[in-house]
Amino acid sequence: MKKSLVMLIAAVAMIGCASNSNEKSETATTEKVENVVAVKTAVANTQVVEIKETYTSEIKPFKENDITPAVAGLHISSIKVDVGDYVRKGQVLVVMDQTTLKQQEINLATMQDNYDRMKPVYEAGGVSEQQIVQLENQLNLQKEVVENLRKNSTLVSPISGVVTARNFEAGDLFASMPILHIMQINQLKVMANVSEQYYTSVKVGQTVAIEVDIFPGETFEGKISRINPALDAATRTIGVEVTIPNNGGKLRPGMYARAIFTMGERESVMVPDQAVQKQTGSSERYVYVIKDGVAEYRFVKDGRRIGNMIEILEGVEAGEQVALTSFTRLMGGQKVEVKNE
Repeated sequence: MKKSLVMLIAAVAMIGCASNSNEKSETATTEKVENVVAVKTAVANTQVVEIKETYTSEIKPFKENDITPAVAGLHISSIKVDVGDYVRKGQVLVVMDQTTLKQQEINLATMQDNYDRMKPVYEAGGVSEQQIVQLENQLNLQKEVVENLRKNSTLVSPISGVVTARNFEAGDLFASMPILHIMQINQLKVMANVSEQYYTSVKVGQTVAIEVDIFPGETFEGKISRINPALDAATRTIGVEVTIPNNGGKLRPGMYARAIFTMGERESVMVPDQAVQKQTGSSERYVYVIKDGVAEYRFVKDGRRIGNMIEILEGVEAGEQVALTSFTRLMGGQKVEVKNE
């Protein structure tokens, strides 16, 4: 009886040991499986990418002028246009008081008559050369005074454009402020301060894409019309003027604009955008490069986005595999299994 009991206890112990051994084996196998992370990958490839640079600016009128007489102290007789009116080059815009002009014209006529009477006397030897020269100088000076008053008594537009400001009314005494302001807006322009490194990439006549926030998704075509011959020593940039046709009148001076310059092409490494991750708490970008079944954590410098691809300027070579999934389970040195089916 005792012998049977001993044999029974031994059998139970052996079953327990076998059960523990199987549980440990299953746990080890499970841990081994869990340590290998399944990922999808893509191969970094090369692609020709246009080099584009964007500069923000404000749209300006192609030309603008203040309508202002050069002679102070004159009253305004009439203003023939108002804000919003279109004016032509050479059109009369403002007529100033003519009283001073008429007085000076009378003085000119008197001086001319006096000179005409004295000229024969001089030729006959009745007056000295000094006297006739003095009369001639006075006459020429008076002619300049009258001509200046004539120009400033009737003010014309030096350009074709639109009246954008009117600061006086008829009867006002002209002060320092311009009477009118004219802008040419059938053409507009933007000024961009282009980085020194692109100085040789910009040419007069080159096409530039213009975007404005008020017309999202729409692009306007401009052309480089002038390049400053000297760089700004403080900013190491060069001023570039871009002219924009505006015959439809959609654009207006003062609008915020982006001028997009194409500076050439380069061959770049491209990866799907989902491969590039942002490091938490910083602006750094990183990818996981898969080599020999192991994930390698790498910081990258990214460039332009083209469709669903991102340009990699530094950090990944063409032909390398990058992870597209399982980022929360990956870390540097993590074993992986590529599953791209």
